[in-house]
Amino acid sequence: MSLHATVAAVTDRIIERSRASRSRYLDLIRSERERGVTRTSLACGNFAHGFAASGEDKPAIRGGRATNIGIVTAYNDMLSAHQPYGRYPEQMKMFAREVGATAQVAGGVPAMCDGVTQGLPGMELSLFSRDTIAMSTAIGLSHGMFESAALLGICDKIVPGLLIGALRFGHLPTILIPAGPMPSGLANKEKQRIRQLYAEGKATREELLEAESASYHGAGTCTFYGTANSNQMMMEVMGLHMPGAAFVNPGTKLRQALTRAAVHRLTEIGWNGNDYRPVGLCVDEKAIVNAAVGLLATGGSTNHAIHLPAIARSAGILIDWEDLDRLSGAVPLIARVYPNGSGDVNHFQAAGGVGFVIRTLLEHGLLHADIMTVAGESLADYAREPVMDGDAIAWRDSPAAPLDLHMLRSASDPFQPDGGMRLVRGNLGRATFKTSAVGPERWTIEAPARIFSDQNQVLDAFRAGELERDVVVVVRFQGPRANGMPELHKLTPILGVLQDRGFKVALVTDGRMSGASGKVPAAIHVTPEAKGGGPLARLREGDIVRVSAESGELDALVPEAEWEARDSAETPQPASGTGRELFALMRRGADGAEQGASAMLAAMEEEFA
Repeated sequence: MSLHATVAAVTDRIIERSRASRSRYLDLIRSERERGVTRTSLACGNFAHGFAASGEDKPAIRGGRATNIGIVTAYNDMLSAHQPYGRYPEQMKMFAREVGATAQVAGGVPAMCDGVTQGLPGMELSLFSRDTIAMSTAIGLSHGMFESAALLGICDKIVPGLLIGALRFGHLPTILIPAGPMPSGLANKEKQRIRQLYAEGKATREELLEAESASYHGAGTCTFYGTANSNQMMMEVMGLHMPGAAFVNPGTKLRQALTRAAVHRLTEIGWNGNDYRPVGLCVDEKAIVNAAVGLLATGGSTNHAIHLPAIARSAGILIDWEDLDRLSGAVPLIARVYPNGSGDVNHFQAAGGVGFVIRTLLEHGLLHADIMTVAGESLADYAREPVMDGDAIAWRDSPAAPLDLHMLRSASDPFQPDGGMRLVRGNLGRATFKTSAVGPERWTIEAPARIFSDQNQVLDAFRAGELERDVVVVVRFQGPRANGMPELHKLTPILGVLQDRGFKVALVTDGRMSGASGKVPAAIHVTPEAKGGGPLARLREGDIVRVSAESGELDALVPEAEWEARDSAETPQPASGTGRELFALMRRGADGAEQGASAMLAAMEEEFA
């Protein structure tokens, strides 16, 4: 089928907007390939340092003829998603030797967990950990010892950070290697029920901990469809995984076979062969549009309204929320994965998974098939699923129809006709509204504002019974420049309680939510943020606020003259402790959420425009 007109128009819009910056980027990666630091250009002393500890691989690395793969790993054994990576480097070195290549760990990057830091001071480091990861990736790859790269990462900021960093080495062929989701535990809806009971004082802390432990119970990624699992889907529709790699459980024979295939493939697409596929060419405007389409079609994380522009900028590509909004109007919602449905990513995988999603979206002209992927001739090769054929891996066509219509639908028979992530805008700024988990009867909320500058203030007001009414809860001074733009999921259970009691409730914030944002209507990532004079700082207690995904409104219903005459509320003093003071430079230089909320990218573009 020919490409959908809206997908084509948005792609053309991005190409035109990005023409100058993309051209500069392509010049950069050509120059790095031709004149950059490589093993063959290193002086003997430099080179000797690079292979001194490489053991049995020393002769091959020293010889300089075989591909040497740089591994950048987010391993730690505190986080379930990244714990499986502990043994990957040694396995990958063996897989490389099978085809006459070598591999070295180029560096490690931090991997923090929003689940652990949720509602705590460490969450204010979360968003900026993405840029820290990008810079750490660049440091690892800066030694010039590698002809390709393998990126080991899964979760929220880790995959965007790894990819942003790797794209500054866009001449290197690069594959992202996931570790897979943990097996299913306690159903996510039951976990959410216990959380709401606890918020109401109807469940004990021990009952809450038991529910959480039964949900997050082993090695692997959390099974709800939040930012981590949205990352994996996006890497597939961009063609940066081996096909079907996203949602295979850790510790299985198939999981190891996929890692082995990725290592072998990196030697086939290296720069000394006839099938050179550098990551800077794989990630082009069409691949970025594919990532957005996949995100919308599956009800993925709203965090990617921030991460996707940042990834794109690292490759010289400029996208905005209007692009996402236009695509959302054309792309149907075809997946219902918790919190948008009852099943988790393992159920999604069993129903047909990303392979079926790619198949049906290609059949309906909603994805670009003609992108350079790391495997196969086009994205059509990703409409397949991996299986073990004896001791060897093979790929077969994904199901022609979904195997569970409660989880997955064809693009011709969707759950809803649009992608569930809309742009709302008005005199309060621009924001993202995720509709896919929110009942249509709640897509428009008009109610008096109750204003807070800290999520703990909201909890206190709830416990005091002050929110027992129709209300728009406004939590401001949560933007990247104010306090690092933390996620505010601590509020989800109590707002859900108020909604279940029959009140009209919405959240408006310049902070973040994610794929786990749940059933409460929310205008999030408001930009410009309140700090520095953004319009949220003009709101007053009791102002009527209208939030509507149907009409795209985000307005304080205040006479214009009065609105313009108002002074801005005073910005709270930034907090210290838990290392937050070390990130003052990132807060001070961060640009807006719609651009990716990055001081690093803003400074890069200013200096090298």
